[in-house]
Amino acid sequence: MKKYYLGLDQGTTGTTAMIFDEKWNKVSRGYKEHTQYFPEPGWVEHDPLEIWRSILDVIDMAATEAGIQKDELTCMGLDNQGETVMLWDKVSGTPVYNAIVWQDRRTAQYADQLANDYGEKIREKTGLVVDAYFSGTKIKWIIDNVEGVKEKIEKGRIIAGTLDTWMIWKLTHGKVCITDYSTASRTMLLNIHTGKWDDEILEWMGIPKSILPEIHDSSELYGYTDPLDFFGACVPISGSVVDQQAALFGQACFKEGTVKTTYGTGCFMLMNTGKKAVYSKNGLLTTVGWGLNKGKITFALDAGIYIAGAAVQWLRDKLKIIESASETEAMAKSVPDTAGVYFVPAFSGLAAPHWDQYARGTMVGITGGTEKEHIVRATLESMAYQVKDNLDVMEKDSGIPIKVMRVDGGAVQNEFLMQFQADILGIPVEVPVITDTTALGAAYLAAYGINEFHNIDELEQNWKLYKRYEPNMDDETRNRLLNQWHRAVERAKKWEEA
Repeated sequence: MKKYYLGLDQGTTGTTAMIFDEKWNKVSRGYKEHTQYFPEPGWVEHDPLEIWRSILDVIDMAATEAGIQKDELTCMGLDNQGETVMLWDKVSGTPVYNAIVWQDRRTAQYADQLANDYGEKIREKTGLVVDAYFSGTKIKWIIDNVEGVKEKIEKGRIIAGTLDTWMIWKLTHGKVCITDYSTASRTMLLNIHTGKWDDEILEWMGIPKSILPEIHDSSELYGYTDPLDFFGACVPISGSVVDQQAALFGQACFKEGTVKTTYGTGCFMLMNTGKKAVYSKNGLLTTVGWGLNKGKITFALDAGIYIAGAAVQWLRDKLKIIESASETEAMAKSVPDTAGVYFVPAFSGLAAPHWDQYARGTMVGITGGTEKEHIVRATLESMAYQVKDNLDVMEKDSGIPIKVMRVDGGAVQNEFLMQFQADILGIPVEVPVITDTTALGAAYLAAYGINEFHNIDELEQNWKLYKRYEPNMDDETRNRLLNQWHRAVERAKKWEEA
């Protein structure tokens, strides 16, 4: 009997389902976007019920393309957006409010106050810089601002969870309420040294521990899909992890010092730091990579960029100067440079290494000769510049020289971007055969969770190179471009406070 492994990647822009065979070849893929809601400036929300419908749709697409029934799936693993969080009524199964997305800035002032009072203690406990980015401040906002929530909490009816908790709860018809160590580490509520919700932080923020899910390994048998909710099939759910950590796992970055960068809605660089939680002096985050084998934690250094692919989506949906992301490569190549235009896509502030909640999107260098092709090229280049800034800090803080960058995500199909990325980094960039490594990592973890293999090192041989981009930019050009980029970044900072 053939084996099929399902990896479900629930991302910020959309949801991807991928099915792999027993040799870890991609068999099929389903994808569907969901709506982005912007109720006020700086606010970003998702409809959890729309996401749930999308999950079922993309799994159905992938199974249909593969020509299999859902009960033929050996197991399924999932990854999630990370900090995006929601509260729901566990009796009715209804969200009390939309999911508040990781990009959302509504809690920035409260985060400033919390940082002033407890910032160093929270960083020591959680590895995180206090910021509106993380789930904790969002949970508090819903408790304090949505009518009836406090009363339902008193009655024991509320669950607060990141989207992994919501997905698993829905898939199991409310039987399983869990999160994993990696996702819990993105809430700003987990003590990464004890592996438990931190009572002090919960008290400081006024969040009851009773509403939070149990914390489990990133790979174990959590339960089974309920046939009532999942196409009449009972499938093991045995892997769950944050999307970026899933990509690190999918890229087979199992050794200390290995690095990957994922280009999605945002852009995220992670370095495996092994059993040691490495603290950054220059703005990177200390986070959990994954927890395996009864709580054995692998840590990572995390350099997060809020806006990458989302800037291209903005060109498409808001400015309407492109019809699809696939056009950007040819448009960028059609001009020799940006004609002096620099775009800092700080729509939701700047993350690592700046951590400026009040920065906003800025485009400088515009003249009467600026054309849409220059703006498109500047948008793509902005991703590469941000990655370069974070790589420099990661090398400095880890003490480990990065000699090659493994990359994944939708944007790696853009040859202009990948070549420019190699040029501006000054090191080779490697694209794997399977670029949906978040879904792949989730599927790997699911297979490990039901003992389909016994040592994660067995997976290293599955990694296959598709294309390697070598840098060919001279140092003088690279330094000149970076200097101008940094001037543009300085102009974007603290805009909301001006």
